[in-house]
Amino acid sequence: MNGKFKAAAGVLVVVVALCAYFIVAQKSSAPAIALTTLQGEKLELTALQGKVVLVNFWATSCTTCIKEMPALVSTHEKFAARGYETVAIAMDYDTPDFIRAYVQKSGLPFKIAHDADGGAARAFGDIRLTPTTFLIDRQGNIIKRYLGEPDFAALHAEIEALLKAPA
Repeated sequence: MNGKFKAAAGVLVVVVALCAYFIVAQKSSAPAIALTTLQGEKLELTALQGKVVLVNFWATSCTTCIKEMPALVSTHEKFAARGYETVAIAMDYDTPDFIRAYVQKSGLPFKIAHDADGGAARAFGDIRLTPTTFLIDRQGNIIKRYLGEPDFAALHAEIEALLKAPA
């Protein structure tokens, strides 16, 4: 190898490493959305800072959403006492009557809101596919985005780590 090639390769390695560092180190803040829950409670996502939060976009017409809901319930019940919150946001195309009926039938223990105008979905990056779920740390940073049903064992490990991390 000639000297110029070695130098260029070395510079390339440094540039790639720096790019990887900034991609991994850069956290995006969760959007400052305000919702009204089905119970009429005003909910501002920023008010949940200090907690680990799972935001789940779902619909009553989505079979995967309905399939994963019992696992979301058990996840909520497992971690809620330790500073964890679940916010399930029904999509704008869902109907309030269907949402209420499902929530009542299923006894969902966490906050449920209907994104009637689609504003929350747009704020999170124009969500169109369900389920789409975001894991948010205590500082309000999006740590992970899940499209489809998450691996709940891995999700629990991530939640556990976030709950143990300093606030």
